[in-house]
Amino acid sequence: MSKERYSVITGTGSYLPEKRVANEDFLGFEFYESNGKKIEKDNAYIIDKFKEITTIEERRYVTDDLVTSDIAFFAAESAIKNAGIDAETLDYIIVAHNFGDVKAGTNRTDMVPALASRVKHKLKIKNPDCVAYDLPFGCPGWLQGMIQADYFIKSGDAQKILVIGAETISRVIDLHDRDSMIYADGAGATILEGRESEAPTGILAHKTRSDTYRYAEMLTMGCSYNVTPENEADLYLKMNGRRLYQYALETVPLSIKACLDKAGLGIEKVSKVLIHQANGKMDDAIIQRLYKLYGQDEVPEGVMPMIISWIGNSSVATVPTLLDLILKGSVENQEINPGDVVVFASVGAGMNINAAVYQY
Repeated sequence: MSKERYSVITGTGSYLPEKRVANEDFLGFEFYESNGKKIEKDNAYIIDKFKEITTIEERRYVTDDLVTSDIAFFAAESAIKNAGIDAETLDYIIVAHNFGDVKAGTNRTDMVPALASRVKHKLKIKNPDCVAYDLPFGCPGWLQGMIQADYFIKSGDAQKILVIGAETISRVIDLHDRDSMIYADGAGATILEGRESEAPTGILAHKTRSDTYRYAEMLTMGCSYNVTPENEADLYLKMNGRRLYQYALETVPLSIKACLDKAGLGIEKVSKVLIHQANGKMDDAIIQRLYKLYGQDEVPEGVMPMIISWIGNSSVATVPTLLDLILKGSVENQEINPGDVVVFASVGAGMNINAAVYQY
């Protein structure tokens, strides 16, 4: 048999911010509807309903001294060390994010130079052939970076690529919007390397779709729900939660199946589905619909690891963070073993969806 070139994950790293924010910390907030009317329901009731829908009990926020490029660097350092490589040998650094570096006390975006350039600088990489660029693609940004890296490696243009997903969403949320409780900060990173192999390994297939005609405005930037002279010029992350939920249920299972079909595999071959930690109940519904596409009413126990209950939704960082924590034994009753087939999947602003099938 002839050997083929595959993209293989050789190192992972992540950064979980130290600041823990529990649901109870929102009890003193004032929440408003999108029309500017104050929500009269008791905050304890609002928070209980929020937990019931999302399964989130706490989330992580960065401390005031850190920005996104800092925590991207922390995750990158960890991944490079885990892979046992010299950072100077990297061909690309791809940083997926959506809001750039946002300093404490402001929600203004800073993206010049690119966060990838800042990470390369922090890593003290001198090699000019190491290309650093950013990828804003909504929550699926890290996985889209992995897909692009796979193309670079399989073309022979690159051998080692660092892909990072990092975000500090706590700096761009409207504290008067109850949906803001879903978001968190964090960073995850992976090293992808080219390997020659007779047997399929690494990234086997991937699938991406963008539905902008009808769904471009389900995640946007908008004014605070409690507009004041002090904040009327500021923009905050806004979400049409109900429509997004339905969109994800209708499209994510189909995208995952299309990716598995492309890889020539059935659902019975899948050991794990590492899905974007967006909303606990939504992800449960997605995995149920996926298995029903194969005529199965029961989802195998433990096939979809979830950590959203204690880290929240950190956008581009959720999937690489989940992968890193599992591989390092930090997720209870979860492990990935040689030979396992893992599906990565994500959905987010755009609206964008992607999936990848990976063979360990």
